[in-house]
Amino acid sequence: MKKILALFACLFALSFTLPAQAMTLNQAMSELGAAKASGEVGEKPDGYLGVVTSSPKAEEIVQLINQARKAEYNSVAKKNGISLRDVESIAGQKAIDRTSPGNMIQRNGRWQAK
Repeated sequence: MKKILALFACLFALSFTLPAQAMTLNQAMSELGAAKASGEVGEKPDGYLGVVTSSPKAEEIVQLINQARKAEYNSVAKKNGISLRDVESIAGQKAIDRTSPGNMIQRNGRWQAK
């Protein structure tokens, strides 16, 4: 009985050290607008998001969306017979062009409000 109680106590303690629940891509996409508006996340010229103000939530949004973007960029590159770098560059410029005024973009390695 003591071993069972010790096991439950250990599992209970472990549950507090693990993240509550990982965000899904759909959740990250839903949160992206707010993260951009708050200045936590911005668009980079390489076609990917960057973390402007670090937080676990911003990091997770950027990671999930960048993974999805990279998969899509690879698909577009293969389909059109062009390099991944070219697709990333074109996508990055389009994303920066579409960024709302006041949201963050990266220029010459520095974050600035558009």
